[in-house]
Amino acid sequence: MSTPTASSLHRPTLVIGAALLALAFVTWRDASTMQIRAGYGMGADAASYFVAAFLALMGAGHILAAFRWQGDASPSDWKAVGWVALGLGSLVAALWFGAGFILGSTLLFAFTARAFGRKAFPADLALGFVLATVIFLLFNKLLTLALPMGPFERLF
Repeated sequence: MSTPTASSLHRPTLVIGAALLALAFVTWRDASTMQIRAGYGMGADAASYFVAAFLALMGAGHILAAFRWQGDASPSDWKAVGWVALGLGSLVAALWFGAGFILGSTLLFAFTARAFGRKAFPADLALGFVLATVIFLLFNKLLTLALPMGPFERLF
């Protein structure tokens, strides 16, 4: 088994991995100090523990990838990054201006699909609307957790 050399170590990936591990630690610590506990099954802290575990897994994966670096990274697709940023901005704007979770998530889904190269925007809007509506109903009716309300959400 060979040890990694200085030329095979990719420092940006290592830094991202370390940052993800640090964020996982902070999230885990924050979850452990939550005072709200459920008397049944999972409490409000369960999601934070899940996120912390996911961040730790991603951080460990980045650190492993940094030591197994095979060469130059592929060039960034800034057009795709722009589509995802537009989707996230649309979600934030929809929530900020009171358009609701369903509309914001619909736009996020459609713009992210476009970022991955899909060109059927009307179909993506329809699919995103159906998915966002199902997710809203799952959270709002089944789990009784409130998501931001807009005109579509008030129909239910």
